[in-house]
Amino acid sequence: VDGGNEAFVPSSVLSVLGNAAVLVTSALRPTHLKAPELLTVNLAVTDIGMALSMYPLSIASLFNHAWIGGDSSCLYYGLMGMIFSTASIVTLAVMGLVRYLVTGNPPRTGNKFQRQTITMVISLIWLYSGLWAVFPLLGWGGYGPEPFGVACSVDWASYQDSLNHSTFIMSLSIFCTFIPCLLILFSYSGIAWKLHKAYQSIQNGNFNYGHIERKVTLMAVLISSGFIVAWSPYVVLSFWYMFQGKASLAPLVSLLPCLFAKGSTAYNPFIYYIFRRSFRLQLRQLRGLICCSAQPDTPSRGETGEEGRQTLRSDLRQTNITPTRLWL
Repeated sequence: VDGGNEAFVPSSVLSVLGNAAVLVTSALRPTHLKAPELLTVNLAVTDIGMALSMYPLSIASLFNHAWIGGDSSCLYYGLMGMIFSTASIVTLAVMGLVRYLVTGNPPRTGNKFQRQTITMVISLIWLYSGLWAVFPLLGWGGYGPEPFGVACSVDWASYQDSLNHSTFIMSLSIFCTFIPCLLILFSYSGIAWKLHKAYQSIQNGNFNYGHIERKVTLMAVLISSGFIVAWSPYVVLSFWYMFQGKASLAPLVSLLPCLFAKGSTAYNPFIYYIFRRSFRLQLRQLRGLICCSAQPDTPSRGETGEEGRQTLRSDLRQTNITPTRLWL
């Protein structure tokens, strides 16, 4: 348990800080966000939402060596986990489809998505996630404590107890896990095929755009595959409980996949930082804005402190690097 504390607390802090940076830099330049970038923002919302609404309870329970809340807090924890995890994987599936549709098409003549369309899609994602989350509250399926006793989720072990639980768990697995994962695999397999077919045109002179396509696609693949890899042990563990029961594994073995899955919210900002030059620039400008705000308004290089802050805010909002600016 102590090792779980040492691993979980830093990843939770990194998740909150990293995704908060993504949201702040996006909020300071809303008019420059391309429509598909709204999906990246939505992914950051799911990650930071999970970290803020769930991780404090898990951390406190880990230190307490037992779940600190009763049935009501367990229900709340399971509800939040269902909403944010479902919204996250569906967002990744939609991101893959969007990348598939725009990959290989020239920026000015290819498929484009309007902000209104993407906003509507994001609304449907949250509606879909919320619907699956409230099903257990309405009597179909249920939430319960996980075997180690420091978190709550879908009551996987009740799969064989009744038709009600088995149909919910199987439907949830199909519509909120397998289908989104298949869409992700289909999308990026299709993207790889498109890039292979477009390789000749890239060689014929459109190298810069082709390089951007490959780099953006690699970033999207890393984000999606990272999510799948992080959650796969937890999915395998859940299916084990469905057919073998909770008592068939040591508690510590059941804890590790849970911690690994929850760590999936921390790494996306690092991927953005590595692959997106615009994000790195915005973070530097944001750091300058914070530093200027912490300093008194003293003249420097012909500008007052307030003038310097206004200049940094303006630069941050106007950051729109093209054509090397990367988006999903």
